Amino acid sequence: MRLRKATTAVALLLAVVVTASACGSSEPRDVLQDAADGHLVIGTKFDQPGLAVREPDKTMSGFDIDVAKYIANYLGVPEDGITWKEAPSAQRETLIKNGEVDYVVGTYSITDNRKKVVDFAGPYYVAGQSLLVRADDDSITGAESLEGGKKLCSVAGSTPAQKIKKSYPGVQLQQFDSYSSCVEALHRGKVDALTTDDIILAGFAAQYPGEFKLAGEPFTTELYGVGLPKGDTEARMKINDAIEDMIATGAWQAAWEKSLGDSGLTLPPPPTVDRY
Repeated sequence: MRLRKATTAVALLLAVVVTASACGSSEPRDVLQDAADGHLVIGTKFDQPGLAVREPDKTMSGFDIDVAKYIANYLGVPEDGITWKEAPSAQRETLIKNGEVDYVVGTYSITDNRKKVVDFAGPYYVAGQSLLVRADDDSITGAESLEGGKKLCSVAGSTPAQKIKKSYPGVQLQQFDSYSSCVEALHRGKVDALTTDDIILAGFAAQYPGEFKLAGEPFTTELYGVGLPKGDTEARMKINDAIEDMIATGAWQAAWEKSLGDSGLTLPPPPTVDRY
């Protein structure tokens, strides 16, 4: 009797393990099929002023949000058919691969390494890596001036952090989980500068007028793309069509001016979509 009960218990345990394993399995989403069903899950940032912010009433605002919504509408999905999911820099590839989002619009730089894992539509914007410092700090004038013991903050898994480690190994780099955390550290004097793309930094500078400023000139070129499942060529081409349509109709410029017109940046020329 005891043996039979033990055998039954083992069998039940194995069944639970197998079921849990099956439920935990995941695969990339079919973007166009989801769009045809009238719903899309879009990954983005929740804490980047001027680009992508989750407001207190849980609505989303910013340039990246307008780009994401334009693409969704072009694919036939209205705004009320969108579910927004936070996509921190270090998690974007995982969210796409695991099928947790259909696509990501979140200051997502197109790089060769990332293209091994996910596909990109776009670019929909061209940015450049720069530095944000406290408004009264004139000691930092560019990336080279950081190597004298300055503490620099960026986000783990981001392209800016990777480029600093590679090109400026003497810099004391601290990596946080979000840019808003870096801004708080900069405000408290825990770090001397924050590095990421100029468009992101300009948004933070505009949010806290008189407290921060951009230092030096951009020292990289960053192509922002829409990340989507690897191999989904049809969806990539459709999203490219949407980006080109947004630029051609003037909606791209209008979205930029609405969210970033007061940031201090000059409106850049629209990018050319890569049809690789």
